[in-house]
Amino acid sequence: MLSRLADNLYWFGRYLQRAENTARLINVNTILSMDLPRRVELGWEPLVDLVGARALFAQLYDANGEDSVVRFLSVDERNPGSILCSLHRARESLRTTRDYMPGEVWERVNDLYFYVQDKGERSLGRARRHVLLESVQDGALGIHGLLAFNMNHDVGFHFLGMGANLEQADMTTRILDARSTRVIRAEDAGSFEAVEWMSVLRSLTADQTYRRHVRSRVAAAPVTRFLLQNREFPRSVACCLLRIRATLPRLPSHAEVEQELERTLLMVQDVDLDGLVESSLKEFMDEIQKGLDRLNEALCVAFFRG
Repeated sequence: MLSRLADNLYWFGRYLQRAENTARLINVNTILSMDLPRRVELGWEPLVDLVGARALFAQLYDANGEDSVVRFLSVDERNPGSILCSLHRARESLRTTRDYMPGEVWERVNDLYFYVQDKGERSLGRARRHVLLESVQDGALGIHGLLAFNMNHDVGFHFLGMGANLEQADMTTRILDARSTRVIRAEDAGSFEAVEWMSVLRSLTADQTYRRHVRSRVAAAPVTRFLLQNREFPRSVACCLLRIRATLPRLPSHAEVEQELERTLLMVQDVDLDGLVESSLKEFMDEIQKGLDRLNEALCVAFFRG
């Protein structure tokens, strides 16, 4: 397979997953805003830090409240990580790979992109935001379903899957980070800890699975352990990395890729989460994200820049 085609398939998987999970990231706070009493002050600006866009956000917006942050993350074309821009980039990656995928995928991606472009600006308020975010999530899941059941599971499919799994692992750490940054004012946070962690589970559609398999109250350590280390839940970091590991034997061998993958996987699996205080948890999420960045760079060097 040509490296350019493999690159586009890989990044299509990443961009589509990024759009879906940015919607989920916004939902962490949106769900909290509905579940908490009105007197509880909810911060939105930490979400900008979680996606590494503080400098750009400060250039574009004077205020850092809910309206500005939601617009920046959802429909702002000046933000390369917004939902709209992620869908645009997925669409552009798909242009050169259309013949490699089922034709309906192109139609679905177009429909989702133009839906956000046309309806997004009018759907940012709390009354309509849920519909927009759910549409993005459902649309992305539908496209992934088409790919899973209608695309040959050959080398191109494996590159696409690696991109999607790497992006999912990264975004799961950022959604966990959204809780560890204390979006609730410190004096109120302790009273609503379970509500905060439940919002994280719900944003990843993980609440029912968590209750079925963990059988523990919703709290920091068990939720974080489930979303980081569970080997069977598809959105957990460990499961995503294990899927990438299962894919590598089907591709040309590259020691650097395998080393970075094993290093990051060991970091996730071996950490003692019960011993981490809240500030250390945030630092640990940062370390996982750095490990995922190194894995991405190793993959790009090995397969796409030759």
